[in-house]
Amino acid sequence: MDKLRQHIEEVIAVTDEEFEHIKTFFTPRRVKKHQYLIQDGDQANFEYLIMAGIFRMFYLDDDGKEHIVQFAGENWWMSDYQAYFYQKQARLNIVCMEDGEVLCMKLQGRETLAADLHKMEHFFRVKLTRGYVAQQQRIISLLSSTPQQRYEEFNHLYPHMTQKIPKKYIAEYLGVSRETLSRLYSTHK
Repeated sequence: MDKLRQHIEEVIAVTDEEFEHIKTFFTPRRVKKHQYLIQDGDQANFEYLIMAGIFRMFYLDDDGKEHIVQFAGENWWMSDYQAYFYQKQARLNIVCMEDGEVLCMKLQGRETLAADLHKMEHFFRVKLTRGYVAQQQRIISLLSSTPQQRYEEFNHLYPHMTQKIPKKYIAEYLGVSRETLSRLYSTHK
């Protein structure tokens, strides 16, 4: 739970007493490689704070083709937010790409915690805002950047993930073929 406190204190300061209350809303969970946190059609009962490991969020289209929405590593939050906040069935899948650990938080717990400690409401707003901005940047990049630019941006933003994520998933995320990624990879060395 020390890592949770450090993560929270990047945005807000909390007392020992406040943190004792905060941590009661999180449930730790170990996750094995290839294990799903959420699958299409499930209820998205939790928001997850990644403590260790790398996770992939993707959507399967009607033809069964995978479209990667996001990768997430340590200190990232993820869920199928439409399903989580509106209590609908999930449309997205979240799978663990290497053994990991997450902290799980139910929506009601999040709401209660934000009501109990106004500063946690501020914390959650800051985290969601940062995630929203990152998603907008990703969309803009997909619409306006060349494959080379997208690859360089990915390497710049996530250098620790480049070596851990299989190339086929990076290619899918960047919207390029595996062959194009190989050319980009070899020219970037």
